[in-house]
Amino acid sequence: MAKKKSLKRKSTKPSGHVTTNKKTTKRKLTIPKQPSPRTAAPKKSTSKKATKGKSTKSAQKSPTATKKKVQRPRTSKQFFALPDNQQETWNRVVHVIAKMRSEGISLTKASHEFGLDPRAVRARAGSSLRKTKSGRYVAKPSDKLLRVLVIPSPEGLTEVAVRGSDIASKIAEYSDAVQKFLRTGDSSKLKKFRRMKLLDEKGNRIKLVTDLAVLQKLGSAGVLSFESLYRSAA
Repeated sequence: MAKKKSLKRKSTKPSGHVTTNKKTTKRKLTIPKQPSPRTAAPKKSTSKKATKGKSTKSAQKSPTATKKKVQRPRTSKQFFALPDNQQETWNRVVHVIAKMRSEGISLTKASHEFGLDPRAVRARAGSSLRKTKSGRYVAKPSDKLLRVLVIPSPEGLTEVAVRGSDIASKIAEYSDAVQKFLRTGDSSKLKKFRRMKLLDEKGNRIKLVTDLAVLQKLGSAGVLSFESLYRSAA
């Protein structure tokens, strides 16, 4: 009987005790997956590629955006604001147009005579040229290009700015008449310029020296050489 009681005590458990299974009560913790470095890397590289692509496109566009415009002076103020080399280029351009008009030569030949690329002439004086059906460029009968010409004055040489080939042609005739007088003493070509009214770019009258004594004095001083009046031939 004693054995049975002891067994009964071992099997007896406190009231209210619930038997639980350790395997069923064990909770599993679910840890959210974090993006691995390998997964994040492609995103960064993609953004870099996109940025690189944008920078490449902007680099390709930059030359066009920074392309300098061709300088076409319309006033003497604009002309004298240009660097000396661009002033010289412009003077050569108007000479090319005048050469094409007076002699009927091609744009290429006239440009090369003045040391210019025909494309530079077209870019600056395209309005003075006309393209024929055969693709050849010819000079129009007249133009309104700005010209800075050198003419005699009682004090020496002076520069005058005019717009248009018509006025420039008359001043070129005047310069030829001056040169003829200095070479031969023949002043007959100067007579028509005594009362001729020519206007500069601002509408002011251009005073042409026709006094033979003044011209003779300037010629003796070497002021009125052909080279000094070269630019007035355009």
